[in-house]
Amino acid sequence: MNPDLLDIDSPDAVRASVRKKYAAVALGGDFGAATSCCGPGGCGTPTELAGGIQFIGDDYAAVGGYVPDADLGLGCGVPTDLAELAPGQTVLDLGAGAGIDAFVARQIVGETGRVLGVDMTPEMVAKARANARQMGYDNVEFRLGEIEALPVDAGTVDVVISNCVLNLVPDKGAAFAETFRVLRPGGHFCVSDVVTRGALPDAVRRSAELYAGCVAGAIDEGDYLAGLRAAGFEGVEVRTAREVAVPDETLTGVVTADEVADFRASGAGLWSVTVFGRKPEAV
Repeated sequence: MNPDLLDIDSPDAVRASVRKKYAAVALGGDFGAATSCCGPGGCGTPTELAGGIQFIGDDYAAVGGYVPDADLGLGCGVPTDLAELAPGQTVLDLGAGAGIDAFVARQIVGETGRVLGVDMTPEMVAKARANARQMGYDNVEFRLGEIEALPVDAGTVDVVISNCVLNLVPDKGAAFAETFRVLRPGGHFCVSDVVTRGALPDAVRRSAELYAGCVAGAIDEGDYLAGLRAAGFEGVEVRTAREVAVPDETLTGVVTADEVADFRASGAGLWSVTVFGRKPEAV
């Protein structure tokens, strides 16, 4: 079985593993199969780097504000499509990576708006800042920080977006609470993420490769939505959902053939969802 096991009960170990692998992506390295939520742009061949899993497809092909140098193929949706963005808003992108969704948001909020991006990987922040300089954007800012302790003042953001990142966060309750804290009353979030329906084999959850690949860190959809409501959000709803096929080859070397068979028989699976919710006006 896969010797690269992750101590999923240690938040520091999880962060260190994810940070290492996404630093390699930012630097243009190849860190093996089954390690990223890859889409069509950058990151090599998506099906190679995502262990045969196709997360995003060609969704960014005609999106306004698309910056090719910021597309590392790490998303599982296009949250800006459903985020109800408008000119003049302040937008926060959680786990901004090289800036792809931040730049799309900037196209919509315009010169009178502002976009902040937060990422915990220094190499990603450096790449995003370089992209912003190259584009000449002075109302897009990228900050180094963890989602569970955002370097953003309370009540200063109109909209929070995120793309296939919250599943990587060890303490999702803290991430949801921080999202709530930084939003203005009446503000809202729209995040694309990977969730499970049914249980994943324990060995899959403890694979460092599949954790960074947005598989092992995913939690049950019902628990995900309940966590957002517990943080104080209202009107929480899944706006889009798409099942993500997990080929047998992805699990090879991680679980046994019998465990793969049990997983198939259980009907469990991965889903790419885009979730929306609001912070109440009166808080």
